[in-house]
Amino acid sequence: MRLRRLGNTGTEVGAIGLGCLGMGRPHHESARDDGWPLRIVNEALDRGGNLLDTAGFDPAGFDPAGPRPTVLHGAGHHESLLGKAIAGRRKEAIVATKAGAIPDGPRPRASHRDGSPARLHRAAEASLRRLDTDVIDLYYLHRADLAAPLAETWGALADLVRQGKVRWLGLSGATVAQAREAHAIHPVTAVRSELSLWTRDALDGGPDGLVGWCESVGASFVPAAPLGRGFLTGTLRAGGLRSGDHRAFDPRFHRTAMEANLPIVDAIREVADRRSVTPAQVAIAWLLAQGEQVVPVPGTSNLRYLRENLAAADVRLTEQDFADLRALPDPVGAGAGP
Repeated sequence: MRLRRLGNTGTEVGAIGLGCLGMGRPHHESARDDGWPLRIVNEALDRGGNLLDTAGFDPAGFDPAGPRPTVLHGAGHHESLLGKAIAGRRKEAIVATKAGAIPDGPRPRASHRDGSPARLHRAAEASLRRLDTDVIDLYYLHRADLAAPLAETWGALADLVRQGKVRWLGLSGATVAQAREAHAIHPVTAVRSELSLWTRDALDGGPDGLVGWCESVGASFVPAAPLGRGFLTGTLRAGGLRSGDHRAFDPRFHRTAMEANLPIVDAIREVADRRSVTPAQVAIAWLLAQGEQVVPVPGTSNLRYLRENLAAADVRLTEQDFADLRALPDPVGAGAGP
């Protein structure tokens, strides 16, 4: 696995990591199997994909010292599974998790924000317990709480670093202005935001955009939904989502939108066929080409797809490939956000 620097930490990670949110809440709920995450994570570590990205979703009123809550939007189940998966291999893994988004119900992305210091400190304690670790490597503010001063929120997270409970801090779903404000208080090691061949907002503005800002300060950029929640892999067709699939809440996965977006996948497949690789590998290789600070973390529950995703680090696209990918049509349907 090619290596890339994780921010200014002096630590190197695999150029491609693993998104672990699907461990506790797969796209299709009936597909839940708590055994496969162990196999997937261990395979990723074996192949050098050591940046493991998850999140803690604690319902309002959750007491980390109390009984485990009913699973709600994962409710920390993601972290518990990851903790089991890295047992015995903790030193090989760079564990990233998040706090600050509180689920309001079972519907995906139905949440509110709480950036209060007390809430963040409770969330960190809960994450440490579920991950069965003494320290979180990379701790993201999942969403900035617009009702609380960012300086106060970020200061609380910096306290966790000083206490030795967290190594480095990151921002998820942040603006450039928020990243600058936070970085002036305590270094931002990574910014996590949606970026893929059909969601390129983070590249807007060049050096003044999110990806450009990360490069300018030496922070990593971690693309969320690097494969368009599976659509860019070419394995989905309009009307093909099963009942209970959480992607049904995403406007781009409504049947008419999926039909309209199929030309995007077809064009990516043409590039993939020229390179004798998969569409997913093209999508990941394109991300890696956006800068050495970019470290995508695609998620999967399939060992074959995991191996293909990690092998994308060796895919080299040509100028013609990049030109064809720049010419992709705009997607239909508003993006769901990171």
